[in-house]
Amino acid sequence: MTLLKTNGLSKHFGGVAAVDKVDITVQAGEILGLVGPNGSGKTTVLNMLSGFLAPDAGEIWFADQNVTRMSTVQLARRGLLRMFQMTRVFPRISCFDNLLVAGMAMDLSEREAASRAAALLEELTLTHVQYLDAGSLSGGQRKLLEFGMCFIKPPRIALLDEPFAAVHPVMRETMADFIRRRHALGQTFVLVSHDMPIVVDLCQRAVCMNLGRVIAEGPTRAVLESAPVIEAYLGNASHA
Repeated sequence: MTLLKTNGLSKHFGGVAAVDKVDITVQAGEILGLVGPNGSGKTTVLNMLSGFLAPDAGEIWFADQNVTRMSTVQLARRGLLRMFQMTRVFPRISCFDNLLVAGMAMDLSEREAASRAAALLEELTLTHVQYLDAGSLSGGQRKLLEFGMCFIKPPRIALLDEPFAAVHPVMRETMADFIRRRHALGQTFVLVSHDMPIVVDLCQRAVCMNLGRVIAEGPTRAVLESAPVIEAYLGNASHA
């Protein structure tokens, strides 16, 4: 079942087409990899899907509803949540309170939010720092905390923008295991990442963008081994 799709999604900044007539579908229960060189338009797509940018043209459909002009709050309450490349947590309150705030913002009771927070802290190996201010954590620990905040009330789709970037390998594996467990329970993800071994390991299907357009889509390994994708990443060998 198609859970999310775009039709002709476009965004321009000045005279530059950051995203140009992009059609993407996300099936319920899959992990879709969204890959491409720097500047290809991946984060701009996520910004539009999550309501942080309004598209100049095209439509976004989520669970058979046109959500193109909905706000981030409206989309979050419908179960479409976003993790950012630059981690966003509340730095002056504790890890536990970050999770509590996220849960109550999603209409959980304080008791239910606290119970889920405790379980997530243990799963994400953050129990030992749960009462430290989030601003005092390492970059990887803040990433793990943001995972917990995103999943305090499990979303229908989680949009993940470079979650593994500049993260210690141990914490990276904790994140990957977290995604695998949630996926086994039917969770849907869109994963933007330059970590190709992780993309191959986690994503059943991939879409590759370059210069604002989709240049390949299909089974992940086939996409990454296709000539247009290799050329987009490495350049035309004939020009070397």
